[in-house]
Amino acid sequence: MGLLSGSVVAAVGAPLLLLAALALPSLLGRRLGEDIIGKLTRLAFLVSSGALAAAAAAYFAAAGTPVTFSFGDWVSVGGGFELDLLVDGWSLGFSLLAVTICGAVASFSFRYLHREEGFHRYFVLLTCFVSGLLLVALAGSVEVLFAGWELVGLSSALLVAFFHDRPAPVDNAFRVLACYRVGDACMLAAAVLLHHWSGSGGLALLFAGSPEALARLGPEHVAVLATLLIAAAAAKSALVPFSTWLPRAMEGPTPSSAVYYGALSIHAGCYLLLRASPLLEYSAVPRALAVGVGAATAAYAAIVGRAQTDVKSRLCFASLTQVGVIVVEIALGFERLAFLHMAGNASLRLVQFLSAPNVLHDLHELENDLGERVDETAEAPTALGGPWYLFALERGFLDTLTDRWVVEPLKRLAARLESIDRWLAGAPLNLMGGPRPDGD
Repeated sequence: MGLLSGSVVAAVGAPLLLLAALALPSLLGRRLGEDIIGKLTRLAFLVSSGALAAAAAAYFAAAGTPVTFSFGDWVSVGGGFELDLLVDGWSLGFSLLAVTICGAVASFSFRYLHREEGFHRYFVLLTCFVSGLLLVALAGSVEVLFAGWELVGLSSALLVAFFHDRPAPVDNAFRVLACYRVGDACMLAAAVLLHHWSGSGGLALLFAGSPEALARLGPEHVAVLATLLIAAAAAKSALVPFSTWLPRAMEGPTPSSAVYYGALSIHAGCYLLLRASPLLEYSAVPRALAVGVGAATAAYAAIVGRAQTDVKSRLCFASLTQVGVIVVEIALGFERLAFLHMAGNASLRLVQFLSAPNVLHDLHELENDLGERVDETAEAPTALGGPWYLFALERGFLDTLTDRWVVEPLKRLAARLESIDRWLAGAPLNLMGGPRPDGD
């Protein structure tokens, strides 16, 4: 195994080993001490970041030629399911950004969550997120991409519901998960169709814009795949019409809000579109769709953000405004500008989210000492007037639409499936999803 391949395996393997080391004691009903968790986490992030730096040095020393490392077919059902990792400038850059930011958040979380009852659970979910994000960044096959995509979504929803002793975090986590399910369904459909049309789940030729791969698929197939990927990215990055879940995700701990919805998770959809930009260049309709969705999201977030009265909501809509602009940049072909914009926005929002509690604490201390508010005008929610203020205050009325078309249908489906499961276990069948006969 060469330096490049060994470094990539170490970079991905370190968080996965950490996940196993933290999750197995939980399954056995035991929790590790904070000191042990801290040492294991620091070691894993140090190994992963060092391995990625070594991989980047080896990659650019070899003239920067994209390389795919294949670890064989794990399942064969009418075709192989490949476990491939794609190493190029985009994947290494996003991986380094992800590990660096997650390492900083982990160091902050050691102190922020000290003696918190869910300390162990938090780091299990954070490690799950890092592992999934590295798989998304380095995915060389659609199977690896989908696995990482699911790990990121699952850990995100569970961290929103971190304080599960209160009903609001659990309810909002379900809303986040409901929107994610729509994007996951689109991602799964793209994976199945790619296998069906090309006979393989490999992404190297597709993301490189290979004429051979695109010609094999055909323009209509490329358009369908690109549209499905745009929908998947929209759900993950809170683009319109899925923007409603973003402020609700602020129920989680501040460090998780910083790394998920300020820095990395909200940019995962942007990264997917960046990798799939050759498909957008090959098909005009999905490209126009991406421009429209990105521009609509930027305008929506800029307007709605002006009516928010809490700092976390203001920050999340400020970040979403930039995400919309990044999507437009990708769709117009400015990939390098979009990546730099993405890295800058992620770093800025990370610092703002992590420093927000201290800033508010210092402000309140100052106001207590003065006996009055520092600046009454700073609390004015918006300068909008008339219908625009109502639109911003109600967040574009997207909550009502999302509840009607996404959340409530999923709740009814879950209730019916639960009733069927209970019936299979011997309880009376209740397909209406209402109160059960036993009154539970």
